[in-house]
Amino acid sequence: MTIRPGEPWGHEVPRPDDLHLVADDRALASELARTNARRAVAVTSGDVLRTLGNPTLAGRTTLNELPIDLIEFRLDDEAEPRHACAHLVVRSPWRRGGWLRGQILLVMNCEFRGDWDVAPRGHPNDGRVETFQVEGTFGVRDRLAARRRLVTATHVPHPAIATRSIRSATWTFPAPMVVIADGHTIGTAQAIAVTVVADAGVLLA
Repeated sequence: MTIRPGEPWGHEVPRPDDLHLVADDRALASELARTNARRAVAVTSGDVLRTLGNPTLAGRTTLNELPIDLIEFRLDDEAEPRHACAHLVVRSPWRRGGWLRGQILLVMNCEFRGDWDVAPRGHPNDGRVETFQVEGTFGVRDRLAARRRLVTATHVPHPAIATRSIRSATWTFPAPMVVIADGHTIGTAQAIAVTVVADAGVLLA
C-alpha cells in the first residue's frame, strides 16, 4: 500500500545475507521491473538514494524495507512498456535548442535530478509522479534563471511552469523530442504515455 500523509514509510528488517546491490537508478528500475525479481535489492548511487538522504549500507545489520513505485511509460506506438524509477526528462534535441528552447517535460518519482531539487513534494511511494512542463514561449533568460533556482527548489511556483501530480497521463509534441530515463538518453518520440505502477517493488536502504 502506498504511503499516506503522516504515516511512516516502510519498516526496519534484518540485513539479508543475499542483499543484491545495483549501481544506479537505471539499474534499480530494471531490477524492480522484472516480474520474477523479488530478491532483496539496494542501490548504491543515484537520485532515489539522494531522496532517501543518501543512507550508507556499510556496517549496518538492519535496513529499512521500503516499497517503491515505478514509472511505466511508452514512446509513440510501442507495445511493450519501459520503466524508470527516478525521473523522465523530455526536451528538444540540441539542434532545436535543447534545454534553452522548445518544450520541456519533467516527470519526477523522487525529489532530485542531480544537483536540482526539482520536486520537493516528490515521494517514491505515494502512487503519483510530479510533473513540470515548460512551454516553448519561455524565454532563454528566464530558463537560465529558473535553472539556477532549481538548486534551491525555488523555481516554482512560476506562471510559465505548469505543475501537476498525476497517476497517468499522455503528452503529444509537435516534433520528435529527446527522452531521458533515469539519466540515460533512450531515444526520441512525439508522444509519451506514463502510468505510475504503485508498490512495484521493494528497496532496502
